[in-house]
Amino acid sequence: MKMKIRNAIIVLILGILIPLHSQEIPAFIAALEETSVARLTPADAPEQWLLAHVDVETTGLVPGYHEMIDIGVIMTDLEGKEMERLFLRIMPDHPERTAPAASRVNGFSVELWEERGCISTVDAIEQLVEFHNRVAGEKDVLFVAYNAWFDISFLDHLFRSLGRTWRELYHYFILDLPSMAWSMGINDLGGQGMSDKLQVEPETSDLLKHTGITGAASNVDVYRAILRLRDRK
Repeated sequence: MKMKIRNAIIVLILGILIPLHSQEIPAFIAALEETSVARLTPADAPEQWLLAHVDVETTGLVPGYHEMIDIGVIMTDLEGKEMERLFLRIMPDHPERTAPAASRVNGFSVELWEERGCISTVDAIEQLVEFHNRVAGEKDVLFVAYNAWFDISFLDHLFRSLGRTWRELYHYFILDLPSMAWSMGINDLGGQGMSDKLQVEPETSDLLKHTGITGAASNVDVYRAILRLRDRK
């Protein structure tokens, strides 16, 4: 009897919660369903694919609590030939959450961002989408980053804050540069060790020059170096 009562309560609770939760889902699902589905893989049709080399700067390490404050995107073909680049400086909705360690890396402050010129999260999404549609057109695009989970998590929260999804832009597979280098026998995770072994210039450590676009450019250098190493093997 007690088991039946417990099950009945569970069914009642689910009957209340699921409809409420399901009302929040359709817009997100609809956005996913509108994204392009790759018809051919990069191996089948490399000319139909592009790479978006992305780097973000943030107010801290926790996606969803901390926020993006800038983003750099460099679009290339699969061989790393640059097509176009975009840099956006973004004013976070909660600058008071900025971790001291983050501002020591990227120099963020409300005053500096206002002085250098920044945009809102709404405008950032619109400009990212416009850039992607103009440069990529009908081609499929893979997201590439250094420690990719970090960058894609912040991009995910940026888009979902407005009920949208990063899948409007990128294929659901993403590429992580340290993982790619690891497969080539380079097990460094830090930028300096990776740069030394790949023989590329490390990204600037000057907090006033270190931005998403310098990070994206460094990512492109690392990607090209990995391709050169691949071709020598």
